[in-house]
Amino acid sequence: MNIPINFFMWGLACLPIIVLLVLMIKFQWGATEAAPVGLVITVITGLVFYKADIRLIVSEGAKGIWNALTILLIVWTAVLMYQVGSEAKAFSVIRDGMRKLLPNELLLVLTMGWIFESFLQGITGFGVPVAVGAPLLIGIGVKPMWAVIIPLLGQSWGNTFGTLGAAWDALAMSAGLTAGSKEYLATAFCTAAFIWFWNIIDGMVICWFYGKGKAIKKGILPVMFISLIQGGGELLLTQVNTTIACFVPACISLVAVLLLGQMKPYKKDWCVEESQIMDRTFAGQSADDKPEGMTLIHAFVPYFLLSAITLIVLVVKPVNTFLSQFQIGLAFPETQTGYGYVNEATECFSPLSPFTHASMFLLLSSLIGLVYYKKKGWIKNGGVKGVFVRSVSMTMPSGIAVIGLVIMSKVMAGTGQTVVLANGIANVLGKVYVVLSPFVGLLGSFMTGSNMSSNILFGGFQTTTAGLLEVDPSVILGAQSSGGSIGSAVSPSNIILGTTTADILGNEGKVLKKIIVITVPVAIAIGVLAFAAVSL
Repeated sequence: MNIPINFFMWGLACLPIIVLLVLMIKFQWGATEAAPVGLVITVITGLVFYKADIRLIVSEGAKGIWNALTILLIVWTAVLMYQVGSEAKAFSVIRDGMRKLLPNELLLVLTMGWIFESFLQGITGFGVPVAVGAPLLIGIGVKPMWAVIIPLLGQSWGNTFGTLGAAWDALAMSAGLTAGSKEYLATAFCTAAFIWFWNIIDGMVICWFYGKGKAIKKGILPVMFISLIQGGGELLLTQVNTTIACFVPACISLVAVLLLGQMKPYKKDWCVEESQIMDRTFAGQSADDKPEGMTLIHAFVPYFLLSAITLIVLVVKPVNTFLSQFQIGLAFPETQTGYGYVNEATECFSPLSPFTHASMFLLLSSLIGLVYYKKKGWIKNGGVKGVFVRSVSMTMPSGIAVIGLVIMSKVMAGTGQTVVLANGIANVLGKVYVVLSPFVGLLGSFMTGSNMSSNILFGGFQTTTAGLLEVDPSVILGAQSSGGSIGSAVSPSNIILGTTTADILGNEGKVLKKIIVITVPVAIAIGVLAFAAVSL
């Protein structure tokens, strides 16, 4: 690669991201309006300054469309699940049932917005916790915007070892780590340690959002207890089995919070009446809308199904092996820029395994739930058609934003702009780069919406940089993937999943503005910890 890495080329690579952030945060544009602008700038920069040709742009654009379609499948099926519950009026049952089970409202919000999302992230990932979590939080009386913000934060700590270790495996592969080796275990330990720090921040921030100082005082012990299970459990399990390092602690924390809710300090009604995140009008609505005979167990049927189907398909090896053999992928030729930046040819780009994809789990759970509710009489005549019509109409507007953002990320990567961004930071800062190493991971997740993609994109680069700086690569790689986890909370494509199912599409800028002031300082703090670690 002969791309000149100077301030001008680095600035051009930054431009689409800066424009995207300014339009969404400063001018409050929705992702649907901002994404095409960022895409146009990326394409022009790639063609004019990074010496890409039309063939390369078209090829990367097609890859982006393919990746976007896999995301949109999750969006539609998650919306479908929401519409099934909404049509059956299950959310009113969930609201009242969970309030009885967890009368402490702060504990209820933490459970539905952090702990349940952690469980979903442990097995599914790919934005499912956000898409599913937002309507559930609305169902217990959380305002729509906060119902998107909270699960974005709640799921993010599990973004490396969640999805049964998919992002971690990508990091190990791209960094050349051999499973079970000393370097492998040291990197897993550093990654989990940084993520544990973020996990604690997640819980405390949700408390702050709910009721500021009052909620911090009330919630600090539950948060530390749950974080000990989640973050501490993950840290220990990374030294045993990285595949289940997130999933098992997430499951235990789900049981632990229900037991915690029965303890004396938390089994009494408690709330912050003036909480900024709660819609008191919604929470106090009449119970007349509750479907006759529906219990909390009935209301959670689609979510129980989602958990069971996902576990069977992903954990039972013979089932997973059989279903994984069915794959759909597209062939792409080799492309190269005028600077010699090569995108290798592939016979099966980003293959989709339809029977093991998260959208299939959501679809099956939704359809079975629909049949179940219909048979019970909770979905009336004409309701089934309404479920499908509304799910399609809710999903379509988000398609433009998702496609635009994913194509933008593919064109940036395919023209070399992404590599220049990372290299430019490392070349200028020297050893101080360690402080900003989490930002490289964050940048990758912000652009692609995936910590796994971020690790694939930058894992090798981070290893090479650590060698040049003569610092411990395990620390740098840990900062990379923990930064990627944090970045999943601010990724526009993930935010769109939540705003779509919360039915507030167009408010992505407001959501991003609330979250970015949390994620950036934490990324800096992890960078400082990493710098301290390599300086010892």
